[in-house]
Amino acid sequence: MPSPTSAIFEKPTTLRTRVEEFLRTSIMDGRLKGGERLREAELCEQLNISRSTLREALRTLEAERLISIEPHRGPTVVRITEKAARDLYSLRALLEGFAAHEFARLASDTDVERLRKAVDALHRQAKGSNKSALLAAKHDFYDVLLSGCDNDLIKDMLPGLLSRINLLRATSFARADRLPESMAEIDTIFERIQARDPQGAQAAAQSHIVNAERTALEVLRRQQEEASTREGDRSGTEGRGGPGAAG
Repeated sequence: MPSPTSAIFEKPTTLRTRVEEFLRTSIMDGRLKGGERLREAELCEQLNISRSTLREALRTLEAERLISIEPHRGPTVVRITEKAARDLYSLRALLEGFAAHEFARLASDTDVERLRKAVDALHRQAKGSNKSALLAAKHDFYDVLLSGCDNDLIKDMLPGLLSRINLLRATSFARADRLPESMAEIDTIFERIQARDPQGAQAAAQSHIVNAERTALEVLRRQQEEASTREGDRSGTEGRGGPGAAG
């Protein structure tokens, strides 16, 4: 279980929000893994908070589908399955591809300049080591993109997927060489938008998502293989007379 870096929550009015952000960041950064149980007593002691405050924060994360709360088991970090990842990326390709198409077609010069600044900010964060800041910068990029595409339905639909998209982005960054590839793809999206090429922008956005999906699925499969290996090792230990073996 991660320990808070400087998690001294001084302001009672913002206590729950701070707890939510600490847990959300821990999940985004991979310090809390998919399938990992959250032990309430341990978290309350580490964060110096009441169980009621923790449970309020956990309910928010459950609504974001970052954790699941099951009877007699408690809260657990959601494990992203291969099917869930495929479903999510398919929807992303539709929504974000169309958003890039419409942005290139409809956005004002001011909107294009805002997008350029968002891309520049993303490049700055990509040079650092703060994954949370990098994810936040990419979120800002998509905020500008969605604002300029002038489609209220896409803007209404995408926020409900945002947390799981961020979780999968965190997973896809786990391959060391993915980030430079991702930045080059985003540059291509912006170049097509700046050239006012709707079809080119849409194709570039969809290609970016397909590549992100491929990487995320590779990471998910590797994580599943490692989890299966650990389970096999534990079973073998117990069979040789470890905990749970017959006397």
